[in-house]
Amino acid sequence: MKTDTNTLIARSREELLRRNDIFETFFKAEAPRLAEACHEMSRRFMAGGRLLAFGNGSAATDAQHVSVEFVHPVIVGKRALPALDVGPEFEERLPVILKEQDMVMGFAFPERDESVERALRVARDRGALTFALAGEVGDYTFDLPDRDPFVCQEVFEHLYHVLWETVHVYFEHREQGHDVGASSFLYPMLGREEQRLEKVVKEVQGSMLQKMEEVNRMRAAAAETEVGNISGAAAAIVERLEGGGRLITFGNGGSATDANDLVADCLSPPTGFRPISAVSLSAESANITAIANDIGAEAIFARQLIAHARPEDVAVGISTSGGSPNILAALSEARKRGLLTLGIVGYDGGRVVSERRADHAIVVRSDYIPRIQEVQASVYHVLRGLIERLRS
Repeated sequence: MKTDTNTLIARSREELLRRNDIFETFFKAEAPRLAEACHEMSRRFMAGGRLLAFGNGSAATDAQHVSVEFVHPVIVGKRALPALDVGPEFEERLPVILKEQDMVMGFAFPERDESVERALRVARDRGALTFALAGEVGDYTFDLPDRDPFVCQEVFEHLYHVLWETVHVYFEHREQGHDVGASSFLYPMLGREEQRLEKVVKEVQGSMLQKMEEVNRMRAAAAETEVGNISGAAAAIVERLEGGGRLITFGNGGSATDANDLVADCLSPPTGFRPISAVSLSAESANITAIANDIGAEAIFARQLIAHARPEDVAVGISTSGGSPNILAALSEARKRGLLTLGIVGYDGGRVVSERRADHAIVVRSDYIPRIQEVQASVYHVLRGLIERLRS
């Protein structure tokens, strides 16, 4: 099915913007419960609890993302919090590692997952605080916010980012025995005076809604400035796929989980989509650690590209900064080998844009990493939908 450029651009804009109403409806309804959940999470973390996450298929990448966000905080001065991706055999592993003070987050979309529900029941019965995203088994259960699994995943990503950001507020509230410290610029309502917990909870709810409004504004901005780049990238990728190519994705940290997720969306796509050949270099832990140890972190993706890349392939580098040395090196290596290159980046595009390291670049213009990642998820999901449309 041939689709003209203007139609693709209009489709991209429509898809990005329709998410905003879904986000607003969901978080206006759920902010009170999320603020309450964060307070209980802070208590459990301070008692030695851990956050354990799991899911199947594309949802498994959210478990990976949860782990890296809590363990490796992006805001200077934030404490590292214990979180684990339980892995694909979570039903067997969870009972072995679970402690009563833990928090357990099970991801299941676009439909119920009985294995996730069974694991959540075990965790709840043993005293853990449980979250079902989505589902009906857990202390905090959430309905699917939309019929589109891509949109559901984006809403849940914003949800666990907000949980991560907000749990630190309660650490730093004086009722928990801590000063406001490094978070004062993010949460001025805490000040330096001890406040009643009820007031802090109310202020936290407002802060959560402000975060939702911020990501909606950024998505709306991308709907104005980036839709041409998204549609252009989709058309170029489809041309490579029709020539026998595949997607090769890579990123660091939370962007690594996005690279993994995009590949999951290609290999095991939602109903109505056809599979696309794809591989994530970020999923190759043995290769990554071997190359980082023997050569250096800058080479972890470029070295793998040397082994895997073919001229008909597409290299997709995902980076919030647009300046990660290993992303730049991989894009340069890919271009040298004749691959089509795409950068999905934040800030002002960084060196990926300024040095023209990618044939196509999609920029989410912000300097705050969680919000960049959330809009980047919308971008590559919309891109995946356009690719499917062009292949029909």
